[in-house]
Amino acid sequence: MGQTVTRNFDVLEYALKEFPREDAIAGKKDGKWYTYSTKEYYKKAHQLAMGLMAMGLKRGDKVATVTTNRPEWSIADMGLAMGGFVHVPIYPTLGDDEYKYILNHAEVKIIIAGDKKLFQSMNPLANMIRGVIAVYTFEDVDGAKNYEEILSLGEANKDKFEEELVATKNDIKPKDLATLIYTSGTTGVPKGVMLSHENLVSNFVAHIKLHNLGKEHKALSFLPLCHVYERSMNYHFQLKGMGVYYVGNLAQIVSSIKEIKPHMFNSVPRLLEKVYDGFVAKGKELSGVKKKLYFWALRLTHHFEYNKKFGALMRMKIALADKLIYSKWRAALGGNITYIVSGGAALQPQIARVLGMAKLTTLEGYGLTETSPVIAVNNPLKNEMMIGTVGPILEGYDVKFAADGEILCKGPGVMMGYYKAPELTEEVIDRNGWFHTGDIGVLVDDKYLKITDRKKEIFKLSGGKYIAPQMIENKLKTSELIEQVMVIGANEKFASAIISPCFPILHDWAGEHKLHYENNEELIQLPEVINKLQKEVAKVNKTLGSHEQISRIRLVYEEWTPASGELSPTLKLRRNAVSVKYQHLINDIYSVGASK
Repeated sequence: MGQTVTRNFDVLEYALKEFPREDAIAGKKDGKWYTYSTKEYYKKAHQLAMGLMAMGLKRGDKVATVTTNRPEWSIADMGLAMGGFVHVPIYPTLGDDEYKYILNHAEVKIIIAGDKKLFQSMNPLANMIRGVIAVYTFEDVDGAKNYEEILSLGEANKDKFEEELVATKNDIKPKDLATLIYTSGTTGVPKGVMLSHENLVSNFVAHIKLHNLGKEHKALSFLPLCHVYERSMNYHFQLKGMGVYYVGNLAQIVSSIKEIKPHMFNSVPRLLEKVYDGFVAKGKELSGVKKKLYFWALRLTHHFEYNKKFGALMRMKIALADKLIYSKWRAALGGNITYIVSGGAALQPQIARVLGMAKLTTLEGYGLTETSPVIAVNNPLKNEMMIGTVGPILEGYDVKFAADGEILCKGPGVMMGYYKAPELTEEVIDRNGWFHTGDIGVLVDDKYLKITDRKKEIFKLSGGKYIAPQMIENKLKTSELIEQVMVIGANEKFASAIISPCFPILHDWAGEHKLHYENNEELIQLPEVINKLQKEVAKVNKTLGSHEQISRIRLVYEEWTPASGELSPTLKLRRNAVSVKYQHLINDIYSVGASK
């Protein structure tokens, strides 16, 4: 099979030949599931490619999709790949400035938006950008062109373009550019990661070898397909012959799991934390003996490790807990879950133990957009699993550690480079071809990769979304009331900020509003002051993507200076020093999570 699949669209050809199914890909509309057979999927992808050819698009032209998850995303993705076009998938939650930058920088010709709301965002932007020919939508939107029009155009021009499409498909090489994926830069300017067919294919062909699920099984896909992690797994599911059910609305995940009863899905720690919180909440609703039994079963999970041999008494306890409690957890997740893949941020070990004990095997992995993405992942087929690590290095990759512990890797998944930014590419791929991940790690037992730190300041929320704190801090500091600020939230559910106000201006403002206070410590505790600063933050939030917005703030009465240690001599924020000094405030902000 490895030889057969060397380009993205080969997955579809392979699935059609080896395991065609009625529900190759599926979505939900007006509360009902609808499916495409492998044959329909194959046909529509070809129509899309020919439709774009008929519109005059040339090989190498860029087409952007801006949508939540839906089966049509895959139809577009395969059609673009086989036509030799470059797919630029973009998050549906970005701010206008970022959309404009990406559409301009990538020289996008056509945009396909998901729904009415996204069309209303995209259409005015498209009118401002030279080179964008048209905006289409996946859903029916009044006054918008529907993507079905591209398919109809392809079908109508079949005689003219069918042979050209066959020739193009035959001519596409594994090393050709397949996609541009934009990731947040430290400075806030997104970087376009160029991934070839070989980059993507080498990666998912390696990770399909980690389990035995296949054509008898279904997968649920709800993490954004515009992110390389879900996209890679999307190819993986299809290459395995699994039916893929897409959920575009996160509020529908739980009901979809119950309806579809999937065998596998990908998650981020944030969602697994919610599952865990749900288990705990269930126990709190009980009383008496039932409640005691429930929390006994929950405590029992602390003993869980993969491949751990339990004694007879412990096995009996686990069997009892399974019958009374864990089986109900499995039922709540549809009853069929064999594997959950977790990536995007660190998973709390206790959550991995709870799920593992309940036979909801959770495979934690690690990678970056620039590595297509998986560098390491826990491997159930070889029983190479360790909680608290991201598992063994994936086949095809070499990993070594720099003197400071930074993880360096080499392999066919390492990107072609950053689009139009050779100097940025040189910063991360050295002369010997090693990609510098920016993450610090160690190998446990000479086998399991453990991530211990992030080299640079950019961080991820527990939902897997990146935050570039400097960019947000710079925007916040444009308020005359904010002198210094530090954005926090690594591995937490949301971003927050610790703010040292600009006291001379705040004193003036307080005087105008006839506020009484003895000193700065009292001043920052006044509800009117807190409210005023929250309004300043709210203004900035409007310019940010939804995941970047600051949810909570805490004000401090000290001014930050090089002398007091919060700033470096060149006035750069010393994040570690600030974190240590205000640990009590950080604990207060995230105390809900900390009390688990």
